[in-house]
Amino acid sequence: MASLCTTLLFCLLQILSLAAAAEKHRRPGFLYTRSRGRCTAQFWSGRREAWPRMVPETSTVSNVFGSRVQEHYRSDLTLVEATARNDEESNPFGGLVKEGTAALLNSYAREGFPYKPWQVKTLVIKALVSQAEAASQANIFLLANQACS
Repeated sequence: MASLCTTLLFCLLQILSLAAAAEKHRRPGFLYTRSRGRCTAQFWSGRREAWPRMVPETSTVSNVFGSRVQEHYRSDLTLVEATARNDEESNPFGGLVKEGTAALLNSYAREGFPYKPWQVKTLVIKALVSQAEAASQANIFLLANQACS
């Protein structure tokens, strides 16, 4: 009986030491997080703050950025739908409209944002020439949106 108790105690100690070692090297329970700052596309898609009157959330992307965007986006795509997109990894034009819309909103709503509304619109239109340009400009807007407060 004593040897059975000793064996069980030994096994329990081994399990506890393995669990402690695993806890020490444990990674977070998630691998991907999205930035939740006050200027990100995720923030604007959540409608936690009133949108600037110059760009209501029901406005379409083509009305705001011009008819040239219709080559890459649905004509009825709204700004709130654009900020809620999640295909930017596989679609550079999706990332451009998502981050460009957030940058436009920030240019109206956030004092000190590095771009004026006309600059955001111009840069979005200029980036529509290729996937590489769209991805590059989307990344630039992403960094500006994340740096904004």
